[in-house]
Amino acid sequence: MEVVRDIGSFDAPSEGLAVTIGAYDGLHVGHRRLISELRARARSSGLPTAVVTFDRHPASIVRPESAPMLLTDVAHKMELLSETGVDYAVLVTFDAQRAEERAEDFVTDFLVSALRTRLVVVGANFHFGRDREGSVELLQKMSGALGLEVVGVGLTSTDDGEIVSSSRIRRLLAGGRVAEAARLLGRPHEVRGIVEHGDSTGGPVLGCPTANVAAPAGIMLPGNGIYAGWYKRGSGSVHRCAISLGVRPTFTSRPAELVLEAHLIDFEGDLYGEKAQVAFVERTRDEERFSSPEELSRRIQADVAAVRSMLVDASPPWAC
Repeated sequence: MEVVRDIGSFDAPSEGLAVTIGAYDGLHVGHRRLISELRARARSSGLPTAVVTFDRHPASIVRPESAPMLLTDVAHKMELLSETGVDYAVLVTFDAQRAEERAEDFVTDFLVSALRTRLVVVGANFHFGRDREGSVELLQKMSGALGLEVVGVGLTSTDDGEIVSSSRIRRLLAGGRVAEAARLLGRPHEVRGIVEHGDSTGGPVLGCPTANVAAPAGIMLPGNGIYAGWYKRGSGSVHRCAISLGVRPTFTSRPAELVLEAHLIDFEGDLYGEKAQVAFVERTRDEERFSSPEELSRRIQADVAAVRSMLVDASPPWAC
């Protein structure tokens, strides 16, 4: 997959492109179904495929006060898109100027002139342009004069009839329901960051060394609690892990920063400064305040044993 970051220097294929457009945050099962539809229709038309997406969530510009936390940063989204088999990912800078662009201008100047789009496949509820004035209906209205074929794909629902969406996944994660979120994502939710030095209570005080992973600002974290999961080191090795996400109430009575800690099961070594990928598989319990570090240590040992048993026959979400 070729990632196009500068549309001005991009020479679109002469035969044109089959394109889908959207934020694609999380690249969940609904997104993947839509991209599969794009690829199938593109094959029958003999067109290469492109996903047009954005370098940030459009809401961060249009309504920053209520912009959602991201399920995936740009690098992770590009990795996931590359797995879908599309030919191009067109990464559009979404800024104030883009937010004020008329929907008709986006179609004529960007889709048709810059990308030579011949086929557009989007979700039935797709909106774009200034004040979300663009829609599937507008695309279809403009299609004849521009030589476009436009397909609106019905949204993917789960067995309970609720639409699969990034917003729904965020709600599940906020409630700690990571296993349900994983079913909609098609994989466990993942947080990436750098391992930083903590306060050194994990190993010396509690007998359970942990990697303190600094999650980037703006990335969605699950609700506070203890989780079973997987940890991938920058070197590529993968380990089962017990994850603590919270404010460590046993050690402070005051509001504290959220801390993401992962104990790698059956691992010894130095992780400081490494890149880490932490995948959340199942929530095992709430975060609790204990009467002493000794009581907390006993509970941690029980947590680790439970996670070890839970994941004994499980496979990691990444190829090893």
